[in-house]
Amino acid sequence: ALPGPVACAVLPGTPRSVQLAQAAWQNGKEVLLHLPMQSMHLHGTEEPGSITLDTTRRGLADIFANALATVPFAVGVNGHRGSLLTRHPGHMSWLMEEILMAGGLYFVDSYTTHHSVALQIASEAGVPAIRRDVFLDSDPAPEMVAREFERLKSLARERGFAVAIGHPYPGTLAFLERAIPGLVEEGIQLVPLSELIHLPR
Repeated sequence: ALPGPVACAVLPGTPRSVQLAQAAWQNGKEVLLHLPMQSMHLHGTEEPGSITLDTTRRGLADIFANALATVPFAVGVNGHRGSLLTRHPGHMSWLMEEILMAGGLYFVDSYTTHHSVALQIASEAGVPAIRRDVFLDSDPAPEMVAREFERLKSLARERGFAVAIGHPYPGTLAFLERAIPGLVEEGIQLVPLSELIHLPR
């Protein structure tokens, strides 16, 4: 497990989703439901259980409930892909209604498109929410991960906080295992997402 309060996003309905969520929780990590949503670039090839523009209100409720049931200990929700769906206020409003009804969950906008309205809709609906600032490994080359990590630290110093998302690539994990322990000496503290979301900004 990575050091510090790093959250773990778990895809629902996979053969190991329950096992991964349980392992993350046992290691003191916050668990997120990594909810599949329709992408601009993979139209028609979404995973089973994805929320798409064709999903009805009732269908979205069923998908969300089924997904949440396969990711125990989830305290938050974030989107897997979603560059198409997060542009649409209607579907985002439906999703936030489900998150509110589930009780006690927060939302992280993975921000896979600059046209996302997810954070705005979450705020209007009263769902505690925050947006991703940096993708650590959209290019998984070691030098690019290191560069994005430096950008994350710069944003944190400038604004007081920053949120990064990374994938469980071996290179990313190895880099973070080396880099995270040194943050304290640089005056940067890792905090759980649930704490960050409720801090005044």
